[in-house]
Amino acid sequence: MNWLITENNKKINTYEIPIISIEDLRVEISNLRHRPIGFFGKQEYENVRLYVVLSDDKQGKLMITSVLFSAEEKAYESLTKDFPQFHIFEREFFEEFKIEPLNHPWLKPVRTNQDKYPFFEMKGEDVHEVAVGPIHAGVIEPGHFRFMCQGEKVYDLEIMLGYQNRGVEKLLLNGINNRLAESICGDSVISYNMAYSQVIEALSNTSITKRAEIIRRIALEMERVAIHIGDMGAIAGDIAYLMGASIFGTTRTLVINTMLEISGSRFGRGLIDVGGVNFDIDDKMSERIISMLNTVENYVDKTANVMLNMPSCTSRMERTGVVNKETTIALGGVGMAARASGINLDSRFDHHDIWYKRQSNTIDFKATGDVYSRCLLRYKEIKESIEMIKDFIKILKEHQDGLKTTINELTQNSLVISITEGWRGEVVHIGITGENSELIRYKIKDPSFNNWYMLAMAVRNNGISDFPLCNKSFNLSYCGNDL
Repeated sequence: MNWLITENNKKINTYEIPIISIEDLRVEISNLRHRPIGFFGKQEYENVRLYVVLSDDKQGKLMITSVLFSAEEKAYESLTKDFPQFHIFEREFFEEFKIEPLNHPWLKPVRTNQDKYPFFEMKGEDVHEVAVGPIHAGVIEPGHFRFMCQGEKVYDLEIMLGYQNRGVEKLLLNGINNRLAESICGDSVISYNMAYSQVIEALSNTSITKRAEIIRRIALEMERVAIHIGDMGAIAGDIAYLMGASIFGTTRTLVINTMLEISGSRFGRGLIDVGGVNFDIDDKMSERIISMLNTVENYVDKTANVMLNMPSCTSRMERTGVVNKETTIALGGVGMAARASGINLDSRFDHHDIWYKRQSNTIDFKATGDVYSRCLLRYKEIKESIEMIKDFIKILKEHQDGLKTTINELTQNSLVISITEGWRGEVVHIGITGENSELIRYKIKDPSFNNWYMLAMAVRNNGISDFPLCNKSFNLSYCGNDL
């Protein structure tokens, strides 16, 4: 057997992970046709071991294998030529371990060498470049955008990130640190902290209470609701629907202020720890949450229905920033952005989280891959998440088994893959322990790692003035990419 089959949040023995040749890996990937969610290396004495994780979304299974490169092996034939979804994974692996994927079509740095970055260039009398960044007027992370234009028309956008080189994955090897985990990506506190906690809990055979599991998911869906509302407001601002921008902004505040009442932080910092949660949601708070959600839903319904049906708004969103289904598959798109292009990926359901059931609502959603589709999908997911939270609150009353449990010691020679569906998409955390039960490798994949190239494709053949609108319709993470 060339693959070890596992599941989300399930511990496996690293000695059971197969080691195959890179040639066999290519054949296996071709036969299986599952998508990659992990492709990373670990130093093993003079050798480098490449771990490859594929997701079988239809069966809710994860498949893992590995390739061992000796100290003399410094190259292999790129997988990207045949399987484009590996393009960014291979670039990252090469950047870290200097094992070159030969004939990779776009072998450029992911996080380093910004001073001499080999930007794509176009020639011609009418062609000009527009550079944006790396320092932005807005209060966001640093990133460099290089547009190739003819007049107002964008022919190509190249995005260069990685200015901070934060070293997060190495920092996480220094001991259990929920405060660091929730700070990796500041607008995804719950999803990151939840994925991290689930890795450590699985590695230590720690089972948390049902009540804690439900509270985590209430917070996760509140995070989704809050950010989606804020993003709809940002889109409204960019299409000059200023009333919508104001109402969505105010409405988002109702959600995050309720999170503040629960945990002492508007973004849920400090709520989740390995072993459970630190704050309860009692009957009184449950009533406040439901009341808040009813108010929020009312405001969102009224404002969204105007925004999504008013010709002056829809004309700016429809057929703007289109990424079709085929391109999304080739780029390995995930999460909300992929669903807006017709790719039905959602780890809450694909990987069988026992607490989730699909919600039905009356919103007629058609995935057209444009700004309108990404905005409409946010509205749909807000409605669904509100219903999920209400269901979780009902179930919460049935489980009075406490908030936290004692953490056991980490087990040796173990690996755990944890996928949490954040509001952008799948947040993937992978932890590996060694002979002495210590963490020896921690790997993170933010959904933006996959989706930045969707944004680059979205702006092609659009006017450069459409870029801010396209950008906000994705709202990708700089810091989630810069690990």
